[in-house]
Amino acid sequence: MVYNIKDFGAEPDTGKVCTQAIQRAVDACGRGGTVLIPEGTFVTGALFLKSNMTLRVEKGARLLGSGDVRDFPVMGYPFEGFDQLCYASLINTDSAPHENIAITGEGVIDANGKQIFGAEMSDPGVKRGRAVCIRNTEGLTIQGVEIRQSPAWCLHLIYCSDVLIDHIKIHTKYDENGNKYGMHNGDGIDLDSCRRVKVTGCIIASQDDCVAIKSGRDVQGRRAGIPSEDISIENCVFKSGFGVAIGSEMSGGVRDVYVRGCSFEDVHSIASVKAVRGRGGFVRNIHYESCTLANNSTEYKDTKWFRGALYVDGFYGEERFDPDLTCPVDEGTPVVEDIYFKDISLETIAGNAVYLYGLPEARFKNIYLENVKARGKYGIKTKNIDNLRLIDTDISGECQEGDR
Repeated sequence: MVYNIKDFGAEPDTGKVCTQAIQRAVDACGRGGTVLIPEGTFVTGALFLKSNMTLRVEKGARLLGSGDVRDFPVMGYPFEGFDQLCYASLINTDSAPHENIAITGEGVIDANGKQIFGAEMSDPGVKRGRAVCIRNTEGLTIQGVEIRQSPAWCLHLIYCSDVLIDHIKIHTKYDENGNKYGMHNGDGIDLDSCRRVKVTGCIIASQDDCVAIKSGRDVQGRRAGIPSEDISIENCVFKSGFGVAIGSEMSGGVRDVYVRGCSFEDVHSIASVKAVRGRGGFVRNIHYESCTLANNSTEYKDTKWFRGALYVDGFYGEERFDPDLTCPVDEGTPVVEDIYFKDISLETIAGNAVYLYGLPEARFKNIYLENVKARGKYGIKTKNIDNLRLIDTDISGECQEGDR
């Protein structure tokens, strides 16, 4: 059965805030039903989905965030690896277990983040919301829609399993006219302690990581111990930001990730694995295959947040460090092993082509580059790696280290 939000009092193209009307449609939706967002712009605050329903945003429809923080209640849920107070997102689930939720259609979900960013940032005790934040859901499909202008991470999935993200578009950096939104920390998709996830055929233009795979932070993340695992990212196009990242919140572990057949256009990195002291956890069996990168942007060069087009970094976020200075090995010491780069072609003017730095007290193990053709401002830098293998690989740089 279809539940058209206009039948519940939602009015398009008037500027009227329709939160209550749309939520009434969701609440009335029977098992297996569809809540329909028809053509037009519907202004709304936070909406909460439930199990066994579809939210369909038709072509020509736009769900637009109201831009008023009063329409987004404060809730407790994870962000940046910790449980903390956050503003609700435009589309949410609550903390209860859910199943079989779908968000489909060819319309737009626009969080109106530029309007609300300043107000949310001004509250020091509460973190920004997202455009879409789905929690504790088994069986989730997000297909066809375009998601824009989140005040923080755009699509955030927490403790979800059996997920399909199919042919969606995400824009967190530029508006429809190519102007920057002017916000920061605008990841595209964040998979937070999720398993059995397929991301396919998506277009992501991000202000930060295009896709970030995470699993909690420090003691809290290790105590929960819920890894992100069995994840494939295939045939996607990335148009700005930092590619497919793992970490730096990875204390519950990340394993069995496959990135295949993706194109990176003016993106600063294909791969960034960020496993630093204090996090603990593990990153293992990670594959990047059949990917291309052409980056002509100099917006970011070598910084503590970005060190190469392919990088595995045990010192992420440290401005200055001694790669030979050991620290005690304890539960906060990360384990990184079995990282594969195969059939990669990349050219970047932003910095290092390849950067692989492990920790001296816990050297990273088994990193393989096969049929990698990589050219950067600088070539390859490595330290504290056991069993690094380069097979049919050509890495070069325009400059020597002394030219910095």
